Amino acid sequence: MPSRDDWDEETPPPVPFADAPPPPPDVVPQGEVYDWYVRGLDLLEGGNPAAAVTLLTHATNSEPESRSVREALARAQFDSGMYDEAVESFTWIISINPADDYAQFGLGLAAAKIGDLAAAVEHLALAAAMRPDITHYSTALRGARAALAASR
Repeated sequence: MPSRDDWDEETPPPVPFADAPPPPPDVVPQGEVYDWYVRGLDLLEGGNPAAAVTLLTHATNSEPESRSVREALARAQFDSGMYDEAVESFTWIISINPADDYAQFGLGLAAAKIGDLAAAVEHLALAAAMRPDITHYSTALRGARAALAASR
């Protein structure tokens, strides 16, 4: 997930190969869904979120009800600058479990990145209320509230 430094106004770099066509449907990575998930997490933690999105999308398509796979995909989407997609993934998690503080936090950050500051404040406030012990939730909330106030 992003750090506090991610609240600046800089435009993220373009996603590599964003305009490339998707792979043919018969191209599936080797291994099982769990292997894709583990490799996707390794890629994400290793600083290659775009590659993680590819593997984790395959995993999500194979196990669409897996919350952990969906969360990993949402994180990879966010880190790849795919904020609209991250919003969709975090929203799916919250539709299953509205009390998921991390998904509320992720949705709030992704909403802020796409300019939906009101939604960002709403979801960051929920995350901060659920887990007041996690300081970066309240820090992100303060940043979103300030950005919303400045936009008015």
